[in-house]
Amino acid sequence: MLRYTLMRLGIFAGSFLALWGLVYAGILPRGLGDSNLLWVLLLSVVVSAPLSFVLLRKERDTMSAQIVERVDRAKGRLDANRSAEDAV
Repeated sequence: MLRYTLMRLGIFAGSFLALWGLVYAGILPRGLGDSNLLWVLLLSVVVSAPLSFVLLRKERDTMSAQIVERVDRAKGRLDANRSAEDAV
């Protein structure tokens, strides 16, 4: 899960730096007044979300399988504890 989160943050940081460069170069608008940083942050969120969805699909599927496995083990232990209590 940590790996997926770090990869997602990396995509966001890369998007932020690329968009900051485009705004600095004048290709993208600078925003209104002093809202330049907020504009670039919001634009980075909008750009990095679909990129993360597409680029990190394999990592997300792997992470999901690990979570399902852990939940199944926890359910098995809970059922074992319940049956042990009933047997007493």
